[in-house]
Amino acid sequence: MPDFKNDIINDFVYFQFQFMMMRLAGLLSFSIFLLGLGACNTPRLVFSKQQTNAIRGDEFYKSVLRTSREDREAAAQNAILTGNIPASLKKFTPIRIDTIIDGRKYKIKLFVLPDYLSIGNNKNFARIPLTPKTAQKIADSLHCFLPTKTIVDYIYQHAKVKLEPVPMYAFRDSSVTMYQHHLIIEGQRRLRKGLIAGIKKDVVITSRLESLPTKVAIYGWHKPDGIPIQPLFTGHIWWYVDYSHGIRLIFEFIRVNGKLIHYTEMLKDKELRKLISDENEIHFFKYPY
Repeated sequence: MPDFKNDIINDFVYFQFQFMMMRLAGLLSFSIFLLGLGACNTPRLVFSKQQTNAIRGDEFYKSVLRTSREDREAAAQNAILTGNIPASLKKFTPIRIDTIIDGRKYKIKLFVLPDYLSIGNNKNFARIPLTPKTAQKIADSLHCFLPTKTIVDYIYQHAKVKLEPVPMYAFRDSSVTMYQHHLIIEGQRRLRKGLIAGIKKDVVITSRLESLPTKVAIYGWHKPDGIPIQPLFTGHIWWYVDYSHGIRLIFEFIRVNGKLIHYTEMLKDKELRKLISDENEIHFFKYPY
């Protein structure tokens, strides 16, 4: 019979050691330590506050139907940061990549949310597009980061549910169109579960934004042939957001050859950077707010 007691003790000692070392490096908080204790070493989102009056996805969109973008964003941020999201979004999905960089073999494991940020519960939820500033506040609060275009490609390659993009053309930045687009995606999904992709353009980080601090970068919306509809684009002002934008959170630590490394340290390193970015240099790690 398996010795579950010893396994639990060993896991606890391992993560306690990891916690102590990373605290010394100034990279880890206690909540991240708790995340690491999830089943199979897969982290979970931890919320500092809990929603007292949970709202469904359809109720959320009804409540913001006639509000301003600013009020919609504030309501969405509050709902998400109090845990008013589907239970399926509270645990990350691991993505494993084996690659060779400059003759050296790497095994990396990324932890990504299985879907885009949504509000509601598993039975009634709705995906919510957000500006990069709101998205970054949420990412920082939940110990996450916004993806690079390379990570977006990884996610599409590993997705279990790949759907055909559905462009919409009228009232693109309205709450009505955002909710309609969500319903179209759900009609395509047909209750299939697992890592999903091909349904949104991702808000991403890129070195281009170092000289364009008032812009937002978007990329993705892959077609079935794997080619994205949206190349990397930085033409929109930061506050522009429409139905096609999606926020996918990535856990801020990445496992590289068995070692947990913070994403900023990887992007600073000229070799490790190549594992998660196709840019020669990148010093833009997060959107200002």
